[in-house]
Amino acid sequence: MYRHLTSSLLGHRVCHPWLTPICLRPGLGSCSRWEEEKKEDGVKWTQLEHRGPYFAPLYEPLPDDVQFYYDGKPLKLSLASEEIATFYAKMLDHEYTTKETFQNNFFNDWRKEMTSKEQNIIKDLDKCDFREIHKYFVDKSEARKALSKEEKQKLKEEADKIQEEYGYCILDGHREKIGNFKTEPPGLFRGRGDHPKMGMLKRRIMPEDVTINCSKDSKIPEPPEGHKWKEVRFDNTVTWLASWTENIQNTLKYIMLNPSSKLKGEKDWQKYEVARRLKDVVHKIRAQYRADWKSKEMKKRQRAVALYFIDKVFKNLQLFMKNKDPGDDLFDRLNTSILNRHLQSLMDGLSAKVFRTYNASITLQEQLKALTNSEDNVAGKLLSYNRANRAVAILCNHQRSTPKTFEKSMQNLQMKIDAKKQQVEEAQQELKKAEEEFEDTKDAKAEANVEKKKKLLKRLEEQLAKLNVQATDKEENKQIALGTSKLNYLDPRISIAWCKKFGVPIEKIYNKTQREKFAWAIDMADEDFEF
Repeated sequence: MYRHLTSSLLGHRVCHPWLTPICLRPGLGSCSRWEEEKKEDGVKWTQLEHRGPYFAPLYEPLPDDVQFYYDGKPLKLSLASEEIATFYAKMLDHEYTTKETFQNNFFNDWRKEMTSKEQNIIKDLDKCDFREIHKYFVDKSEARKALSKEEKQKLKEEADKIQEEYGYCILDGHREKIGNFKTEPPGLFRGRGDHPKMGMLKRRIMPEDVTINCSKDSKIPEPPEGHKWKEVRFDNTVTWLASWTENIQNTLKYIMLNPSSKLKGEKDWQKYEVARRLKDVVHKIRAQYRADWKSKEMKKRQRAVALYFIDKVFKNLQLFMKNKDPGDDLFDRLNTSILNRHLQSLMDGLSAKVFRTYNASITLQEQLKALTNSEDNVAGKLLSYNRANRAVAILCNHQRSTPKTFEKSMQNLQMKIDAKKQQVEEAQQELKKAEEEFEDTKDAKAEANVEKKKKLLKRLEEQLAKLNVQATDKEENKQIALGTSKLNYLDPRISIAWCKKFGVPIEKIYNKTQREKFAWAIDMADEDFEF
């Protein structure tokens, strides 16, 4: 049952010219990435070519001098049994292997993969000794960390080569990055908390498990030699490239495009464009639902109140329901379908999430206008940005508990501030001394020394101001989760336009991954963009 892939699974294909985007091939002009002709409803792409998944590396047998012991005696395991034993051995120092559920699930699944001879011998997990195998992998990990700079660079180059070959696809003429192009390696399922399936065997994904999705006119990915795909589809109404069902939860896993891809970017863009359209009708909608609060028709009155909740942070509804009987209906003449139909009648594409996105984005834009001082330095402008973002997070009820490391982190920051204050005081004294010396001598060398001390003092004062801003920012944000709204509900063009207008580097707001995700917004937004 538990099979191993042949060596043909690794590096089974070489680079093909079809990985060159259509728009870069000879005889074809340049392509506009974001502004292209829209497709008919439901169609996501017209051309999709890719290499298929990169399969997890094959199992490498243990060296002869690394042994498994049962009841104190060395026991040579079959290849399949040995590989599964290594999964458990690697986790010996983890809390999971102390849990009875994990142990039982592992042992049951392991025995299923043993030979009949092994099953007759290995009957008690407590008599299994994995310590030598565990030490082998610990030593191997330490050796990897101790590699020279040149050796690490070589490994990086090998990984980059795999990324280059399997990590990109051609989508409608554009070379797009793939998010997760590797199949998950076999191992033991962990799960969250005390998951009842923890310790069960996650099987190796085979080509026969994988469904490929691409365009009919594309070069269909070739399976590894001696294998075949489960199925090849040509479904342009979905955005996944390959899929398979994992054996633990029986759920589908997908190879998807990277967040920076054109398709993902277009989806993001369209989401915020729908929210922007709400701006034109929101005053009319609000006036109507306020009027309906007094309606004689109870259904209409309930609908109006529900719409108010959606508009003014519907999460408060959860708060209102606390300590009430689960059977109590707050809106007994309303259901989600009725409300969604009403939202659609008010504006095409309108939903509770669109309201949330609109309110979050418009609040950020208004707060940035109110809080930003063009005379501030970058640190001061970032403080204003975070305060504007915090107003949105509060609106959206994005709270968090104070991080466990907060006090320690603040103490370390305060120590830096105190040390910087000391440096500023010393620099002030040195400047005063230099000025007195110049008063006495009036020579050029003393004058140059005064200028040097002034520059040093100014630099230290700026550094102190920056540290104080960090402390203020950290204190104000300790119970607010800024990331959720920034990545999901705020039109990134607002932040990018703000950066461009006030000379703040975009990387101060968005990290590399986020800049890739919002590449469409960086391309589109200038400093005059208005949500």
